[in-house]
Amino acid sequence: MSRSLFLRIQPKVETYEPYFIQKRDNAQRLGLSSLQKITTALRMIAYGVTTNFMDEYVRIGESTAIESLEKFVKAMVDIFSKEYLRSLNNEDIARLLANGERCRFPRMLGSIDCMHWKWKNCPAAWKGQYSGYIREPTIVLEAVASFDLWIWHAFFGLSGSNNDINVLERSPIFSELEQGCALAVNYSIKGHEYTIGYYLTDGIYPKWSTFVKKVPSPRGQKRKLFAKAQEANRKDVERAFGVLQATFAIERGPARFFYCETL
Repeated sequence: MSRSLFLRIQPKVETYEPYFIQKRDNAQRLGLSSLQKITTALRMIAYGVTTNFMDEYVRIGESTAIESLEKFVKAMVDIFSKEYLRSLNNEDIARLLANGERCRFPRMLGSIDCMHWKWKNCPAAWKGQYSGYIREPTIVLEAVASFDLWIWHAFFGLSGSNNDINVLERSPIFSELEQGCALAVNYSIKGHEYTIGYYLTDGIYPKWSTFVKKVPSPRGQKRKLFAKAQEANRKDVERAFGVLQATFAIERGPARFFYCETL
């Protein structure tokens, strides 16, 4: 992380969460500074290291390191969610549609898919519910990503025994569309008028007008060309998952917390 980005985050977190303010104990000795606590949280997120490693590097206790991580993440969400964890606006939709035109998929809003995160310390009573096809407890993340790796929709928390269709039925991505308050995306194809954008998906998703799936076993030059273009552009969300795990190694390894709400 660049110094400028770190110094942008540190004062806002310290102002929002009093836990990060450096205090004196009863013996008038200074405690841990916000720099130490935030550095601990960022290193655990970025490198996926354990609390034992942070004890030697930042001279911080294990319980304090875990508490710093939990409070830091909550503060980040509360502070920056309005800017980075928000729904699409008209400007965002125009940018996504313009990119869809360049990719030969006009009116496309992105690619949707799911990712599983292994849950190492899943309680024994819940392992059956959270174990899916890989026979290990996992938690599912559903995301919609654009060409520039912007994940503008994220739905996290369902058990790993669910497939993409089960997750979609619980996902809030189409709640505004059902309520009739979603932003309109008007276009026509072969004389049919549409008022919603569409997403590129893999073969498991249902046959809805808002999903464009790959042609299975394409025959003929036209179908093969379409399948090739669809696969090439649908990999945006797969690439976003890869970059997410590469940037934040804590998601690449098994989750070590005990509660789903904390994860």
